[in-house]
Order: sequence, then structure tokens, then C-alpha cells
Amino acid sequence: MRIKDILTGGEIQLTPAEAKIAQVILAEYPTSALGTATALAKRAGVSDPTVIRLVTKMGFAGFAAFHSSLLGEVEAGLRSPLMMMEAKRPAAKGRRGVAEAYMHSAARAVAGNANATLPQLYDRAAHTVMGAKGRVIVLGGRFSRFVSGMFASYLKQIRPNVVSIDILAAESFDILIDLSKRDVLIVFDFRRYQRDVIRFAEQAAKRGVQIVLFTDPYRSPIANKAKLIIVSRNDVVSPYDSLCPPTAQIEALIAHIVAEGTQFKRRRVQELDKIRAENAVTVDSSGNESRLNFGKRRKEKFPSYTAS
Repeated sequence: MRIKDILTGGEIQLTPAEAKIAQVILAEYPTSALGTATALAKRAGVSDPTVIRLVTKMGFAGFAAFHSSLLGEVEAGLRSPLMMMEAKRPAAKGRRGVAEAYMHSAARAVAGNANATLPQLYDRAAHTVMGAKGRVIVLGGRFSRFVSGMFASYLKQIRPNVVSIDILAAESFDILIDLSKRDVLIVFDFRRYQRDVIRFAEQAAKRGVQIVLFTDPYRSPIANKAKLIIVSRNDVVSPYDSLCPPTAQIEALIAHIVAEGTQFKRRRVQELDKIRAENAVTVDSSGNESRLNFGKRRKEKFPSYTAS
């Protein structure tokens, strides 16, 4: 169990002095307690023996064992795919065996998130996103931006004023000048956490922007500024963490918004469908005009094609 979970789980009773230490540890978790026991005691304004009593109460043999466990959490949060290739080298079962093992582990990760995420969390997220009086900014990192882009595409169908930032460039930070407490920032940041994404979120928070964070169990530093945190257990039998769990979570959130009717305007979807039909955007079996237009274009390009 993580040290943070031990401190916040309610299974141990903290004295007022111990609570001060816990607050220091949790303030910039997990890096805040990586120094000595004396340094931690000084930051919390307590004595060295109080620190030792707390770590003992948490189940550690001493501060060295506590420090080692915390360091392991930090290292796990910062591991690169290169470092993990040896640690997670799949057993030699042939290509099919490795692929199947991965698929099963991804399915377990998705199921684990379903059991670990409280339904109230989706409700709060839905009201925060759909209740924003200003804009909803959606942002992700190198890989998670693909999940954030998908989420933004969903949101654009069910509410206005959704802005998706694909890749953070220098001019992307200019958006901050127009942000305020009326706006919501939805940010995806998984290990290894991305500095520019963190900076953008921190500066948005200073402007009063509400932040909804999707992150892993080790938690992005953005967690310190977030109003709402949705954690994704994305550890699978691969050197790379899986994006299947956060993808399932965003789809679950959209399903919740639609099912609960959380300030959801059906008319917007109907109007959007009408616009798409008028422009033959999709192959729609119920829209003769869009189907025939599509068939005409395909026939011109491919003479052997016949529209049904």
C-alpha cells in the first residue's frame, strides 16, 4: 500500500503533531519527505522522535524503511519505457501468447478502475464539465493527447465552447490570458509527467480555472492544483502503460453525462446531425441525400463502384 493511502485511509489515528507531519508529506507527495527525519521534522515544526513514532505507527521498522518505500514510489512514477523493458520482459510464449497476455492485463486494468472509481466521482466531473459557464480546455501530453483529443471531440457534440490543445507550443500559453474562474481545464498527465503540461495547468490554476485531472496512481504534480482527480490504474504487461483504462474512463464519463442528462442539450446533437447530413459527412443509411451524394463522388472516382 502506498504511504499516501496509509495516511489518508483512516486506519491509523494521528495526534495533532503527527497530523502536521502528514500534511507536509501530502503537500508535495511523494517527493516532500525524501530528505532526513530531521529535515521532515523541521518542516512540520515537530521533534525528530515524533517523526519516528509516526512512521512506526504506519507499520515501518524505522525511518530508513519508510524512506526506502517512498523512494520506490518516486522511482516507479519516473520509470522510462527503456528501464521497464527489462523489468517487464514478457515470457517467451510466442507472439500470440504475449499479445493475449497483454490483452488480458489491459482488460484487468479497465475492470480494476471500474471497481475502484466511485460513481459520485463521475457525477461531480459531469457537473463540473457541463456546468462551466466559460470554455472547457482539454489538454494532454505526448501520448495522452490522443485520449484528450477523443474526449474533446465527444464534448464538442454535447456542449459549446470546447477548445482542444493538440500539442503545446509557445503560442498555446497565450490562451491563458483569457482564462478565468468561469473556465474548466481537463488535463491528462500520466507518468512520465510532462513539464509544459504541468506549467500550463499551474498557471491556469492561478487564474482561478477549475482543473479536472486524469492521472495514474502515482499522481501528476498537477494533483496539488486539481479540483477533481480521476485516477487510472494503467499498469499492464508491457514496458508502456496502457491508455485503454483512461479511454474507458472518458467514455464512461460521456455515457454518464448523456444518461443523466447533466445539462445536456439534445437539440445540439440534432442540429449537429443535420449539419453533417447536409454536407454528406458520414455514410448514413437513413439519409438518402447524403448516401447518394457519397455514392456519386465514389462513382466518379471509381467507375466500377455502383451506389445501392
